[in-house]
Amino acid sequence: MTGKERMDAAMRLREPDRVPLMCQLALGHYFLNTDLDEIEIWHSTEVFGDALITLQRRYGFDGILINLPGRDPNWRSYIARIEEKDGERVIRWINGWYTVAPPDDNPHVYREDGRRYFPAFVQVDPVRLFYMEPHDLSGITYPYSWGFSGGPAPKGKDFFPPWHFDLIRYVLARVGNEVSVHGEIFSPFTQFMEMLGAANGLLALVDDPGKSKACLEALSEGAIVLGRGQAAAGAHAILISSAFASAGFISRRHYTEFVLPYEHRVIRGIKEHYDLPIYTHTCGAIGDRLDLMMETGTNGIDTLDPPPLGTVDLAGAKRLLAGRCFIKGNMDPVNVLLQGTPETVYEDARRRIAVAGPGGGYILSSACSVSPHAPPANILKLREAAEDFGWYPLA
Repeated sequence: MTGKERMDAAMRLREPDRVPLMCQLALGHYFLNTDLDEIEIWHSTEVFGDALITLQRRYGFDGILINLPGRDPNWRSYIARIEEKDGERVIRWINGWYTVAPPDDNPHVYREDGRRYFPAFVQVDPVRLFYMEPHDLSGITYPYSWGFSGGPAPKGKDFFPPWHFDLIRYVLARVGNEVSVHGEIFSPFTQFMEMLGAANGLLALVDDPGKSKACLEALSEGAIVLGRGQAAAGAHAILISSAFASAGFISRRHYTEFVLPYEHRVIRGIKEHYDLPIYTHTCGAIGDRLDLMMETGTNGIDTLDPPPLGTVDLAGAKRLLAGRCFIKGNMDPVNVLLQGTPETVYEDARRRIAVAGPGGGYILSSACSVSPHAPPANILKLREAAEDFGWYPLA
């Protein structure tokens, strides 16, 4: 089987030829482990596409998660100058804003006053919301606008500029016949938290739950349009990033109120037009809400952080989810992949395959993103373990 076929079988709850392997890498890992410039990786469709393919091939992954949008091909024309300060590069944009680009972490955009921008909840009109993309060149804006080239984006089918889907097309054209290529959209709840900042977002749920729900409704519409656009561009699967929905942020009751119905709506809205796997990335303590996550209609659950990072016991998750959702993850990205040795990584991967692999529906992966500083020698051991222990029928 190709990696694409292997991943598709696992995501559709069938047994492939062997357990597939696919990790999400932190952006800083691309910065540190390719010969490509970090500013170019973050800001250029083609350069990030090359970085994705380079490390997929190096580590033997069966899939690629495209976790940035395509970029405005004219992005360089908005740069006034690039400086270096305290070991970090600073991009000065022609409108007076600036981006700080660390060598090992995501860049962040600052306004002229030196602050990152988040609108106050009282300023936000749900009618003016559609989608919030925190990884655009200009960061969070309200009303939402793309980059530095114009006014607010129109709500509806023309909200996302054509180049937004170029990265999916770029990667598909080069490796799409062999590798499973996945798009990423932010859940309505994640968009809400990214727009306001986590602390203010959580306060808004308490201060005005009605307005919060109206915002989530509006942000669901944009997520549906984006998901359909990624599917139309050819993505083989779509990940819904729902990073703020664990027990570390909200209770089960609030999950059912502010997360579940909106993710369900997004998944249903995409699947009305496209038959492709859609799965959910929620990191942290989710052991108490796996049943609720399945009610969204998701095809799979990603991360499944084990203790001490999270609360998921893999054997228990396999019993609960088998035949209902595929499982991706559960390898500790900190204590094993970052701080462990090649030998401990290999043994940990062997155990994960033995527990979750039988019957299919399992993808070997780090729980959350692989750290920027995780040793490449450790990550290479994942493919070795999959080749040594992951072939079906499993013993």
